[in-house]
This record gives sequence, C-alpha cells and structure tokens, in this order.
Amino acid sequence: MNPNEARVALNTGLVILGLVALRLIAAWFTPITFDEAYYWMWSKHLAGGYYDHPPMVAVVIRLGTMIAGDTEFGVRLVSVLLALPMNWAIYQAAAILFGSRRVAASSAILLNITLMAAVGTMIVTPDAPLLVATGVLLFALAKVLQTGQGVWWLAVGAAAGCALLSKYTALFFGPAILIWLVAVPKLRHWLMSPWPYLGGIVALLLFAPVILWNAEHHWVSFIKQMGRSRIEHFRPAYIAELIPTQIAFATPLVWVLGTMGLYALFRRRAGAQPARVLVNAMFWIVVAYFVWHSLHARVEANWFAPVYPAFAIAAAVAAHLVQWPPRWQRLADFCRRWAAPSGIAMFVLLVVQADTGLLSGYRRDATVRSIGVGWRETAAAIEAARARTGATCVLASDYGTTGWLAFHLPKGTCVAQQSQRIRWVNMPEPDAAQLAGPLLYVREVFPGDDPLSDRFASAEKIGEVERKRGPLVIEIYALYLLRGPKGEVFDRTPPPAM
Repeated sequence: MNPNEARVALNTGLVILGLVALRLIAAWFTPITFDEAYYWMWSKHLAGGYYDHPPMVAVVIRLGTMIAGDTEFGVRLVSVLLALPMNWAIYQAAAILFGSRRVAASSAILLNITLMAAVGTMIVTPDAPLLVATGVLLFALAKVLQTGQGVWWLAVGAAAGCALLSKYTALFFGPAILIWLVAVPKLRHWLMSPWPYLGGIVALLLFAPVILWNAEHHWVSFIKQMGRSRIEHFRPAYIAELIPTQIAFATPLVWVLGTMGLYALFRRRAGAQPARVLVNAMFWIVVAYFVWHSLHARVEANWFAPVYPAFAIAAAVAAHLVQWPPRWQRLADFCRRWAAPSGIAMFVLLVVQADTGLLSGYRRDATVRSIGVGWRETAAAIEAARARTGATCVLASDYGTTGWLAFHLPKGTCVAQQSQRIRWVNMPEPDAAQLAGPLLYVREVFPGDDPLSDRFASAEKIGEVERKRGPLVIEIYALYLLRGPKGEVFDRTPPPAM
C-alpha cells in the first residue's frame, strides 16, 4: 500500500469511527423499541431458533448486555460495534473487485450513511448481523476471484451460514452465487470443483441448529416466513411503496448514486465482468423477490437490508469510475460531495424526532409507536397498580407490550403474553402459584372491548394509563384485574402464519 492509499484507508477509518461513536451516543439516549425488548427476552433464553427469526439477534444482544447490563445501551452495544467488521469487509471487497481504494473508501462510507445501516445497527434487529455477514460474504467471494484458491469457499460458507443464522433472506445468496458462477466463463470451473460444495456444507452445519429447532417445533418459523411468498390476493398497489421507502432508507443522494452505478454496471461502463455480475446478482435476486412479494402484501423497508452492501459499492463506482456526460457528471459530483453530510443530518434529525417529537410539533409520525418513549413512566404506573392490587403476574395482549413490560418493570416481575404462546416456547412459563391470581391484564384501549370474560370469573377494569411523548398521547392502556381462571389461563392458539 503506497502512502496515498494508506492515507485514504486512515481517513476512511476515522470517518467510520466517528459515525460509530455517533450511533453509540444515539443508542444511549434512544428508548428501546418493542422489537428490541422482544429480542432482549429471547437473549435471556438462547436457543437454536425462535418463532420469528433465527437466533443471531439474540446472541448479539446477549453479548452486549453481558458487557453493559440490561439497559438500552447494553442491548445495542454489540450491534453498533458490528459496523466495524462490516465496513472492513466492504472496503476490502470493493478494493479487490474494482481495483480502487477510492471506490473502497466511498463504498464503506456510503453504506454507513444510509439509514438502513445507521439505524439498522443502532436499533437491534436481525438486519444488523445480516448486514455484517453480507459484507463478509462479498469479501470472501472477492477473494475467491482474486486468488483462485478453493479454501476461500469455506469462508464463503461460513459467511453464508452466519447470514442464515441472522435472517432467512440470506437464502437468496445461494442463487446469486450460482448465477455469478454460471454467467462468468472464467468462474465456471468452480462448478466442477469440490470447494463450493464444501462451503455449502459449512453453511449447512452452521444453520443446522435452526433446522433442528424447527423440526422440534412443527416447522413453525419456516412456515411463518416462507408463507409470506404466497400470492393469495393480488394487490399491486404495494409496489408503489417500494421506491419511496428505499429512497428514504438509502438517503436520497446515495440512492441516486446507487441507481446510476447499477445502470453503469449493466451497460458495462465500469469494472471487469466478474465484478459487475457479482454486484448485480447480489442486488437483483433479492429485489426481484420483494417486487414479487409486493404484488400481494406490504414489503417493509428494512427487508431490503441484504442488498445494501452491493448497492453501496455500485454507488461508489458511479462516483469514481464512470465518465458521465456533463449534466450527469455534475449530478454525480454533487451527490458524492453532499451524500455524507445529508445522510448524517437525516440520521440526527430522525433520532431527535423519535426521542422528542419536537420536529413535527409533537404530532404522530412513523416512529411514534415503535420507539418506547414514555414507557418508563407508563411502566411505573402499571407497577403501582400491580402492587396495590397484589397481582401475582402481569399479562399482556401482544408481544411488543410484553417485551416493554418485561424490560421496564422491576426485575423478577412475572410478565407473560396471554396469547400466541408459540412465541415464548423457549422460555419457562410462570408457575401455577403466579397464575393463580389475581392477575393484572394490560392491553391497549379498544372501544366495546370485553377482554377474557370467557376465561375468568371476574375481569374488572381498574384504570387506564397513558404513554406520552411530550404532550402527545401515543397509547392508552386499560388495566384489568382478572380473578378465578375457568381453565387454562393462556390462549395457546398459534398466531397466523402471515
């Protein structure tokens, strides 16, 4: 590495460290989301799988809380720090594939300033370890291309296995790699080599605990996630949501660069064939599936997480390797210059808005339900009601409320979701004495609701508590005191597959 390349690498590292530090600060102050609280409960009882996802997110949270305790910061610590190996892998992959340290540096920085990566590592979801595994997978595939050494296929298998332990979306990497090998003549010899298949065995061995867990639990997680692919009701209107949400998650200037880069790679205007095909395959296979999915159901913006490493590399290619006509060159230069400042500003404004509601004048926005602002005060009021009534366990109607209650109520308090017990199959159930009652039931207020009257001799409403962000009332929870269970306290009907 010459002095100029060393300076580029150093500056990139400093920028990445600054962005990670910014996320750590945001992670400290931002209240926990309901999904994070749910996954935090998983982390207390590690298993080979869970109803919703594979186990990697629970492992990430467990490692963080072992270091920093059962706090918002502890839950998020390791997820935020995972950005460091993710960016090293993306930097190295881009440098190998396109032979440019400037492209490598921009790939890492552009990925980091997307809301997908910035929020997706600060707020712990399965997408955080998936992003890291995707970056390492791209690096390992680049090393296969660079060295021609079959042993790198074992690294490919390990990265793919870790991706599968993070989220089932990683299954699309298999077809993407196969298309890469078939489409590039110089790589076809690998189809006759044992090394890719040995890598597949490594991935399968890593994924085996998830398969075994599903086999022991009636394949519930596979059925839930794979069931999403069925088209039962044709609703193409959902396709219209895809582009606006991805522009926001990519940030507008990165999205423009990424789109230009994909176009340039398609038109063979930059990079060698193996690099072009790999980036396109890793991007378009996943995108094609979610376009298909959007024909019948909404596609959540974060589901596109595994395409973002390839998309960031394409954006860097557009910024540095392609000679554009003058008008388009000015656009590319503008986006390259202002992508980082605008992306950082968007992240900071989003965190401020989510934590305070100030920017919208305390009106509702997309963050208001998921970010647990106000839950400490709400939980304190619920705990006061529990202590006053002598309730031996607190029941909730949904998994999000269950997670928030477990996180915020005093340690050791009995908390359980009354329904959808398959979500909690890895966790010990409350004992008979705790369920004998009285029980405090917490659920959002719904007009004309008569909760659990068929399961208890008495279901007395004893009050309501509010969750607020500033002056805005986000939710109102009704509190019911349940006595005299008529039979099974829990409703064990499984949740719907979709």
